[in-house]
Amino acid sequence: MELRSVEELMDLLYACRGVTDTPAGTPAGTSAETRTPGGTPAHGGPPVDLHDHALRTAALLRRSRPADKELQVTALVRPIGRLLRPGDPAGRAERAAEAVRGLLGERVAGLLRRHPWSAGPADDDVLSLRHADEESRTAGFDAGVLEDWRTVLELLAARNSRLGAVD
Repeated sequence: MELRSVEELMDLLYACRGVTDTPAGTPAGTSAETRTPGGTPAHGGPPVDLHDHALRTAALLRRSRPADKELQVTALVRPIGRLLRPGDPAGRAERAAEAVRGLLGERVAGLLRRHPWSAGPADDDVLSLRHADEESRTAGFDAGVLEDWRTVLELLAARNSRLGAVD
């Protein structure tokens, strides 16, 4: 599935509301290996709502890296992999990257492929994503609403569209 418009992307992001994942990205209650005998996640944190977590992570990156819109958007759109590949945790990052590459560009797709918990080398961008991801699990602040990000998504999509027309 390749997303062709910001509206399609927004629909997927809204669909993440109410969907929870454990900190490792495993659906809550589906994997005994990632949960303690008492049933709590082995990673020390409770399951998180994908929608709220993405908003908080993107907001933290907006504060720490205000000029890097692609990095912020990567955090915002990362949860769509969970919806696109619900039964395949290992393939979620790649599926999300494929879905947004044409709309948001190669850098966002590349960052999604190397999401914070991948085993590959971690550069500053991946480390920033990882730090914001971890901090947003415990941060208690109002990160705004998804509509706050529509303009940023539209600007990135428009820029990527112009770049694609030049190639």
